[in-house]
Amino acid sequence: MHSAKNFLFIFSLSLFLAFSVQGSTETENLAVQAVSNNSEEAKIAVGKLREMKQAGLDALFAKYDAEINRYKQTGEKSAEWSRIASAIDEVAMQKDAYASHLFWLTDLEEAKRLSKETGKPILSLRLLGNLNEEFSCANSRFFRAVLYPNKDISKLLQAKYILHWQSVRPAPRITVDFGDGRKIERTVTGNSIHYVLNENGTVVNALPGLNSPRDFFTFLLNSESWLIRAKTFENSVKSGLMFINDGDKIKDKQNAYLKNMREREFGSLRQQVNRSAFPLKIKFDKKALAKREFEEMPTAISVAPIAATKMAVEINFLPDILPDITKYGAQQIDFETWKKIAQTKAENSKLDANSLAFIKNQLGKNNPDEKQFAALTLKLENLIALDTVRNDFLLRPTLLVWLNKDLDKNFESLNKKVYDELFLTPNEDKWLGLYAPDIYTGLDGNGIIY
Repeated sequence: MHSAKNFLFIFSLSLFLAFSVQGSTETENLAVQAVSNNSEEAKIAVGKLREMKQAGLDALFAKYDAEINRYKQTGEKSAEWSRIASAIDEVAMQKDAYASHLFWLTDLEEAKRLSKETGKPILSLRLLGNLNEEFSCANSRFFRAVLYPNKDISKLLQAKYILHWQSVRPAPRITVDFGDGRKIERTVTGNSIHYVLNENGTVVNALPGLNSPRDFFTFLLNSESWLIRAKTFENSVKSGLMFINDGDKIKDKQNAYLKNMREREFGSLRQQVNRSAFPLKIKFDKKALAKREFEEMPTAISVAPIAATKMAVEINFLPDILPDITKYGAQQIDFETWKKIAQTKAENSKLDANSLAFIKNQLGKNNPDEKQFAALTLKLENLIALDTVRNDFLLRPTLLVWLNKDLDKNFESLNKKVYDELFLTPNEDKWLGLYAPDIYTGLDGNGIIY
């Protein structure tokens, strides 16, 4: 009897191992075919690996681990590396995914399905352009360089989140042709925002623009923690620890908890304002601050704040696109004061070794010497710190208020409000503020081509 049982166990184990080996071999074969010189074979293999989601991406990383590490260390490109990098990007649906190891969905319904299946929240990125293309908006390009490759952020995102991105509209581009073969290409404008959604696609938290690596990491940790805590109400009912028959009451408890967390976050941001203002002798209206409690900050903020990192890389046509007259209450804060306030985020904005290696490789033949690279890095970190404080002071508080004013607001409606009123780039303006019809250019058609 025991012999028969042992035989069945060994037979079943053998079958399991055989199928596992076979599955492993098939996956490895797909990883090989994905970088084939035969474009049709490669396309089919990439499609099958993408259907496998993170496991398909992991297969490419396992197969080409040596090549990936070699490129990270040397930055040397070869025909083989180009095929490997292309396969990784197509499976991940993110440009330069070799540095981040992140798998992104572009179907929100599929992201919600996986969220329900895994219990993980969704991180949904909205951007101008596409994340898998080089010329997405400046914010998203910086995400690919200083956030997603960051070792701690990448590890957290892989373990705790379902990733999704969606384009709001194409990112406008400009090419400056010097007439001798040299060209400069840039995107011109556009903002991005990260939303954290629950399994039903409801927005729980949001972080606009570019923020420091540490602040972004904290945002991810806190948002996941909020959702876990909110979920405990439902789990407590299911386990019998709480007795609530009405499902709406569970939702009310969850909403009340999340609302409280946003209010606390708002209070924390206000404290940061006060702490930063005191040593710099910025005279805010203290009575207004005391009364503000949980109210909206100045409207959007009537003048769009400069995203410093974007400003450094984007070519702007009209001087009135970049006014530095953003106000907090009745107090105008000039650019130099913003830079001083940004020093409070200096440590949070330090780039890790992975991001620095990525930036070096991306610069390629234009890579500066060691001294120049150190200066470039310091300037970039200062700009990231500047973006972070301006997001914290101006955009984030308004977003928190919007989320609490309409707890069940449709995701798409909220995102439209963000782009219309917070980023001041409404979809109705097909020129994104870059064309002024009342300005004569001396060009046929005033320089507009349809």
